Amino acid sequence: MAYRHVTERADFTDLASGQVLRSAPGFPGFPVRLASELLQRALAHLPQRPVSLWDPCCGSGYLATVLGLSHRDRLSHVRVGDVDSDAVALAARNLELLTVKGLAARERELRAHAEEYGRPSFLERARAAARLADGLVALGGDLPHAVEVADVFAPRRPRPAVDVVVTDVPYGDLTHWAGDRPAGEPVTGLLRTLAGVLEDHAVLVVTARTRKIALPEGVRPLERVRVGNRAAVVVRAARLR
Repeated sequence: MAYRHVTERADFTDLASGQVLRSAPGFPGFPVRLASELLQRALAHLPQRPVSLWDPCCGSGYLATVLGLSHRDRLSHVRVGDVDSDAVALAARNLELLTVKGLAARERELRAHAEEYGRPSFLERARAAARLADGLVALGGDLPHAVEVADVFAPRRPRPAVDVVVTDVPYGDLTHWAGDRPAGEPVTGLLRTLAGVLEDHAVLVVTARTRKIALPEGVRPLERVRVGNRAAVVVRAARLR
């Protein structure tokens, strides 16, 4: 894939999983550059105004938090959900980093760890939290967000209405499907159930470690993307009905 939006390789160390954003075993991260590219590809299919973002398979909340910190100026609200209550608890802590207060608390925590353990790496992570806070303020400040325990196969209509869905679905080695999974291809079921609670204009971006994301028969995507061992599809909600 040729990058159209994130054309230059930048240093995304401050956003790396486990740096400032919290991580845990069994909760994979996501390439920051690819996340930004996919969101911007979705935004290209929407009116140029701040949009509401939803990750209904959020895991640790890493993907949504990275997008919120990187694109605060283009987002009005972030919602995440997962059927796993432990994942949602971790996601809630990460999404608190979409506020200046949350980043300041994280900086203090990391500085305390640096003093307690005598490890310079914690001090550098604290400085990274401060840099992320400065960046958040420059892009518009605190980003409203919501976190919920929810089954992606039985979603409720989100409020506020969602404009963009960006989610990295389970792919078997670290994460697994759960909830009221329908028979057949799970991604197809996911797309149809999500489309049922979204407005026609909404754009869905679904990624997985696979060669190609399956779509329901007869549905044409807006775009398909392949990078390394990941594939992604960009599709309009109205086309999935």
